[in-house]
Amino acid sequence: MSQGRSPPEVSTPRLNLRAPSLADAPVLGRLADDAGVARMTTGIPHPYPPDAAEGFLDRIGRADPGRQRLFAVEAPDDGFVGLLGFHPNAEGAPELGYWLGRPFWGRGYMTEAVRAAMVWAGGAWGKRFVMSGHFADNPASGRVLIKAGFLYTGDVTPRFSVARGETAPTRMMVWLA
Repeated sequence: MSQGRSPPEVSTPRLNLRAPSLADAPVLGRLADDAGVARMTTGIPHPYPPDAAEGFLDRIGRADPGRQRLFAVEAPDDGFVGLLGFHPNAEGAPELGYWLGRPFWGRGYMTEAVRAAMVWAGGAWGKRFVMSGHFADNPASGRVLIKAGFLYTGDVTPRFSVARGETAPTRMMVWLA
C-alpha cells in the first residue's frame, strides 16, 4: 500500500512516524480489537472484523494527501504501536485523530508522536490550524493534546462512536501554528 506522496518519516527520540503499509494490518487489527481502544475512537468498531485493517489501509492509501495523511506510530523495540492521522472534518478543516494499542499506554508515546506530527503539519504540510477533540470520559487524551499545544475551544460536541453504538460528549480543541 502506498499513500501516494507519502508523509515523510518523522523521527522522535523514541518513535518513528511513517506511512502505514499492508504489513501493519495484522498488528493493527489485533491492537484495534480491544474494546478499551475502540470505545475511545469515533470509527473503530468492536469487535474489529478480521479483514477490516487491510480494507482501512487500502482506503487511506487512496486518500488525497493534501487533505488527509496517516502515520503509523512505530517504537523501535515494539514495532507498530498505533496510528495518528489528519482528515478533513465536516467544515473541511484538518482534524487530528489517533489511537495507541493498550500495551503501550502510559509510556508517553502518543504525546511524543502528536508533538512531532504537529511540527510536521505546521512546517512541511503548511497547516496553520488543526482541530481535534477527545471524549469527555478520556481525560488522558486531553492531556496528550494539551502537551502538544492544543487549546480547548469551549465547545462540547456529541460525536458518534461506532464501538459504543451511541454519541459521547466530545471536548473540542484547536492548535494554532
